Amino acid sequence: MTPQPSKMRYIELLAPAKDCDTAIDAIDCGADAVYIGGTGFGARHAATNSTQDIARVAAHAHLFGAKVYATLNTLLFEEEIGRAQRLAEDLAAAGVDALIVQDMAYCRMGLPLPLHASTQTNCADPERVRFFGEAGFARAILERSLSIDEIREIRSRTSIELEAFVHGAICVSMSGRCFLSRSMGPRSGNRGECSQPCRLAYDLTDGRGNTLEKGRHLLSVRDMDLSARLGEMIDAGVNSFKIEGRLKDRAYVRNAVAHYRRLLDREIALRDDCRRASAGHSEVGFEPDPTKSFTRAAGEYFFDGKRAGVASFDTPKATGERIGRIKSMSGGRVTLDCGHDLANGDGICFMSDGVLVGTNINGVDGRSILPNRTDGMRVGTEIFRNFNRRFNLGVERARIRRAIDAVATIRFDAEMVSVTVTDSEGVRGEAVLRSEFVEAENREKMERLIREQLAKSGGTAFDVTEVRIDGKTGFLPASALASLRREALERLAEARMDARPRPVPFRENPEARYPDRRLTEQDNVTNSAARAFYADHGVAEIEPGLDLSATTRGHRVMISDYCIRRETGRCPKQGGDINAASLYLEHGRKRYRLDFDCRICRMSLTDESE
Repeated sequence: MTPQPSKMRYIELLAPAKDCDTAIDAIDCGADAVYIGGTGFGARHAATNSTQDIARVAAHAHLFGAKVYATLNTLLFEEEIGRAQRLAEDLAAAGVDALIVQDMAYCRMGLPLPLHASTQTNCADPERVRFFGEAGFARAILERSLSIDEIREIRSRTSIELEAFVHGAICVSMSGRCFLSRSMGPRSGNRGECSQPCRLAYDLTDGRGNTLEKGRHLLSVRDMDLSARLGEMIDAGVNSFKIEGRLKDRAYVRNAVAHYRRLLDREIALRDDCRRASAGHSEVGFEPDPTKSFTRAAGEYFFDGKRAGVASFDTPKATGERIGRIKSMSGGRVTLDCGHDLANGDGICFMSDGVLVGTNINGVDGRSILPNRTDGMRVGTEIFRNFNRRFNLGVERARIRRAIDAVATIRFDAEMVSVTVTDSEGVRGEAVLRSEFVEAENREKMERLIREQLAKSGGTAFDVTEVRIDGKTGFLPASALASLRREALERLAEARMDARPRPVPFRENPEARYPDRRLTEQDNVTNSAARAFYADHGVAEIEPGLDLSATTRGHRVMISDYCIRRETGRCPKQGGDINAASLYLEHGRKRYRLDFDCRICRMSLTDESE
């Protein structure tokens, strides 16, 4: 593989993978890298994989110059450090290219891999991101709530690689600063077991006995879709474009990756200093459309700055695409006010008395549909499709293939025949057959046979787009040509694996200074190795992480750039009552006090449950 010029920027499309098959699908659909969980210590306990499976993913990815990142992004307790290190070493042996980590204990393990600072490490400001770069991290994964201006500012202050989310679910809390799940039970988001309490319904009260909002999903924000902003992000200095979804199914990943691959390729083509980060082209066999996969009415969150209108108070579920309104109902049949392409097996949903209700379609006749159930439907109800059966079947059944273009050259010498296959990056594979030269009696016919045989590359990772005959044309039977082609392509695949750049291990820089002198319980220091790391980098006071506490009562359990006052029209900066009473969120027996730092537009929740 050709060395990368220092001035060239390599743009990466990074895809999630719940399992090995999904990871390979993502690579084949055009991902330049995937992130995947091992057997433990990942932030999605429901998405674990054996090191053997991850090794299979790495072998497939590396053929295309794509990468595999392992997620070891939970906090470690003291007794877990040894087991976590053994897993990290096993993943390195399996061929992963980097580890995504939250806990600084990994910095003290002497691992043979680069480390990426998880978004859980609070990569939300230039000082912190710059520290991770100076300390030896290869990449920082940015907080989802950052605006494009904040990303530009971070890039101007550091040279570390920047990874940013562009699609999928958003954590309403600043990443790593959420203990809401932990406050409701033993499951901690920082330990990979988030119960998603932000998607629950809450009452908003004012502490005077008044209920301002009743049973609404006040912390549930819409999903992210920055499809239209990729060029700005490239120009702002983002290196890696990340799709969220390690719990999503294969159809979702295929669809999202194929969509963003197209968009990124267009943006890269407009910039002379940018290249995609891996080789090959993808044939996906379907027309990607992310609106037809799971989405909570996606938007751009705070990309243009903090604003209202980012939440979905009525439901935390996916409503899908709007179809139309009910015009009439009769005998279990429902007629819509517009044409549509609904079909048997589609899933539809609608709001009924403030609750999202779903059902399936059993029949279609023009604008009339036969739902499985009509409870809660009435004339005027808006209908949405949240499962498009035909589209999903098309994505699931589509033939997907990724291949690298190559040129095959055959040369007949006096005592041997050689076939050399050179790929689009200049990597070569050669096969040689010892054979005395015999000139072809019918040169035109022989050359036609040569081109036909050497162009057959199906079943491999290569497309032979051109066949060249160097010099005289000798005679060789079709079976011998096929054998030379197969061997040359095998040698090319081996050469690509040998030529790929090897990971540069993390090397800690002891001179790097952490921007804060004090770490609170929200900074997640839960073991002695992490404590020593921060102390060695200038932190004087370190509180034990909140996950070590027996209870969260009386403690702050969320810090967020999202603000309920702003979202509900109560922001003092926008005309809300500056003397309003304290606000609380209540769910069952749980009660959380809301505090607001209007200077920086930030909200926090404190657990005041009895």
